[in-house]
Amino acid sequence: MDGLEAELERARDLEVDTLADAIESIGFECTRCGACCKGYYPEDSHEGEDDTDTASDRRQDEDATKKEPHTATVFPDEVRDLIDAAGAEGEREEYDWRDVARPMPYGLSEDAEGNPVGETFEWALQTDDCGDCTFYRETDGRGSCTVHEDRPLVCRTYPFSVALGGTSQPMGEAVDESGMVRAHECEGLGREIDRADAKSLADALKRRAVRELEESIAVREAYDPTVRARGHEEADGGPDVVVFDSEGPKRADGTPIEKTNEG
Repeated sequence: MDGLEAELERARDLEVDTLADAIESIGFECTRCGACCKGYYPEDSHEGEDDTDTASDRRQDEDATKKEPHTATVFPDEVRDLIDAAGAEGEREEYDWRDVARPMPYGLSEDAEGNPVGETFEWALQTDDCGDCTFYRETDGRGSCTVHEDRPLVCRTYPFSVALGGTSQPMGEAVDESGMVRAHECEGLGREIDRADAKSLADALKRRAVRELEESIAVREAYDPTVRARGHEEADGGPDVVVFDSEGPKRADGTPIEKTNEG
């Protein structure tokens, strides 16, 4: 049994009550600040600035389109669930894959025209022009999610993660931890959480850890590094971006890339 399979067994053996104990000891209550759903401004040195100039003052003058986009992993079946959920909300008549998800940017580069090229191994939630999650809404400073009941596991479990090899960690270092549970920066940490909410969060945390490892194993087993090269030998030039997920290679719009007879 190699590393990922061993970690998967550990994830499946996680006790929900033990995870809930850890979450209770850290404490959490969502304040609906929206920080985990919005794009962010990259840190920079701001050399030569007046010391009285605050970060908030600077950011009021910055173009919102310069923000780094919100990046959250979403599994392929979650994309389909979100397409159905978003359409049911009635914001518009029909949603498709690109409305909900985009290729994870890590591993991609840009061509001369600035278009993404290359291959990646995950999907990220789609964002708007300001880098915020496409499902995020804000009213009077309070955030909300238009698909809250159908939100992906990564959203259900933030700001927590499980310290297992092969599972993803939110950006930045953990700011608190208890046993296997890590807590990442969030203004809601340290607030009292009741047992029922802690167990619900712990159950989602375990399911996410298992799903991430199952996804990684499936991607590894199905990965074919020749897919893009073969595509570019075809008359249409093949896709510029290939996303390898647990269901096989896909184009950026989520459509599967069929194997050739030689593949």
